[in-house]
Amino acid sequence: MKLRINTIVFAVFLILVSCKINVYTSSLKKEKFNQTNNWIVLEKTVSEKEGNTFSWSFKVKQPTEYVLQIVSNQAYFRDKTTVKIKIGEQEFEKTLLKSYVINSNQIVSEIKNKIQFKNIGNQTISISTKGNFTSLRIIPHYKKPIGTGNFHQEWLKMHQSIEKQKALQHFKESKLGMFIHWGLYSQAGGMWKETRINKSPFSGPKVAEWLMFAFRISRKEYSELAKTFNPDKSFAQNIAKLAKDVGMKYVVLTSKHHDGFSLFNSAVSDYNMVDATPYKADVVKELYDACLKEGLDFGVYYSHGNDWMDGSDGNYNNIKKENDSLGIYTHPIGKNLWDPSPNTHEEYLERKAYPQIKELLTLFPKLNLIWFDGTGFITEKQAFEFYKQVYNINPNVLVNRRVGYAFGDYLDAGDNKIPSASEKLDKYWETCGTTNNSWGYKSYDEDWKNPKELLYYFVDILSKGGNYLLNIGPDGEGQVPETSAKNLREMGKWIHQNSDAVYGTSRWKIPNEGQEETLLGGTGHRATKGFKRNFTSKDFWFTAKGNKVYVISLTNTKGEILIKSLKKGDETIEEVKLLRSNKILNWQQDKNGLKTTIIGLPKNALGYVVEVTLKNN
Repeated sequence: MKLRINTIVFAVFLILVSCKINVYTSSLKKEKFNQTNNWIVLEKTVSEKEGNTFSWSFKVKQPTEYVLQIVSNQAYFRDKTTVKIKIGEQEFEKTLLKSYVINSNQIVSEIKNKIQFKNIGNQTISISTKGNFTSLRIIPHYKKPIGTGNFHQEWLKMHQSIEKQKALQHFKESKLGMFIHWGLYSQAGGMWKETRINKSPFSGPKVAEWLMFAFRISRKEYSELAKTFNPDKSFAQNIAKLAKDVGMKYVVLTSKHHDGFSLFNSAVSDYNMVDATPYKADVVKELYDACLKEGLDFGVYYSHGNDWMDGSDGNYNNIKKENDSLGIYTHPIGKNLWDPSPNTHEEYLERKAYPQIKELLTLFPKLNLIWFDGTGFITEKQAFEFYKQVYNINPNVLVNRRVGYAFGDYLDAGDNKIPSASEKLDKYWETCGTTNNSWGYKSYDEDWKNPKELLYYFVDILSKGGNYLLNIGPDGEGQVPETSAKNLREMGKWIHQNSDAVYGTSRWKIPNEGQEETLLGGTGHRATKGFKRNFTSKDFWFTAKGNKVYVISLTNTKGEILIKSLKKGDETIEEVKLLRSNKILNWQQDKNGLKTTIIGLPKNALGYVVEVTLKNN
């Protein structure tokens, strides 16, 4: 009887285990995501043909950035065939090159132009070519992967929580922050063995914090930099004071950049400021304390996807194997392919990245945000795990877009990128920018943005309703380059004098009037083309708060001005005054706009602000 009972119990146990395994296997199958589900594939056979022009109508289900591929049979492919392409209002001409071979007999030619679909719905495309092809593929850009959406509702519940929304509102009101790129690379000043990073023999970013990548320095040799990293003890106090002087409301420090070195005291990796350097102290803690003392919010940058010391190949080979079979380029940028650590990328996440995020949240309980970077090839589930971990430990901490997929609490426009006034963004946003052309300290980069240029970018961002996270790159001693600090403080004078037009403001009905906007297209854009803009007395930018509109000019021109956007019939005006002096101004409003006269400006003023009080909010 006992044997029979035991047999029955064991059989039931096996059935339960089998069911559990089946459920687990089933869930794994559900998690398997076919990225081609988000492709738009257009066969030549179903196109509308007119001569050598082929046209299609199609529907965009996911608004993001795409690339176009043209697929041809190998037997008919002719290298360097010209093709004219029209997508919506965008037109360009390209030469077809052999990018990949798939299915042993098909050539894939990838067009390098980025295609931005900002809305869902119907689109059209046409190509004109004498070449023979079989189909078009419109696929998401590798930097903008589309996920399954399986985690969206869970993320949304956390994102919309009272804690997150309160933190986000505070962030929106802050407007200006200080970014600090500082680490082992700061000692080198953008040079390695007497060679400037701009002259490195390898492709990739030429900004100073990418030193290890730019010269393909081995992990062992690079780690030697830690033995001499011993900055001045006044680093934290000096930086916090500078941020306060400029009018910055929050500070974000690179707690760990792509090189994998931690500036904080980490228990899961001895490759950190306390264990590996003669400094023997936690500089993140020191700056955290100094910022809180100055009344500044504090955040940390953390490179979660890229870690050249412990992050293996960044999951590159696994992704490449799958992409090669589909004819998709796997971008190696940011991946350590010259001396990867022997562990897997998943092991790096479990043993270092996730635990270090927990450490940061525990060590710094008054942290305001975590600025993730280096998404690389982490999966949708892994990106969500980072967000969820932050929320579970401290729901008051904001997470930026670069955590991966769409899990950020707010967007960043990109490195040194300012969105157009016409661009519609679905979340609050921030632009991060440099004071010269590098993020980390580059000893020979003296191309500093002057106070007027820095102020222009800030005012432009303000008028469009965003935040500006402006970077400094201290040297190995922790000293901020003199010109950088001087220019920031000069800009800060304007900010303090006109603070009402800055903090807590939002976008008005239009951002500006006068000349067209001068957009930044990235760090390299400004480095190559410089900054050329003449400010006139007819150029104005607007911010708003309550029943007040702030009219910002970046000239110190005295005399009569006309603000066309405040014409009679549109707005009822109660009072007009010059903000910095609180001087009440005489004014007149008609169908042409608001007329007033500016007097008493200092000769060295970077600009002025007119505060217009409306009778209605």
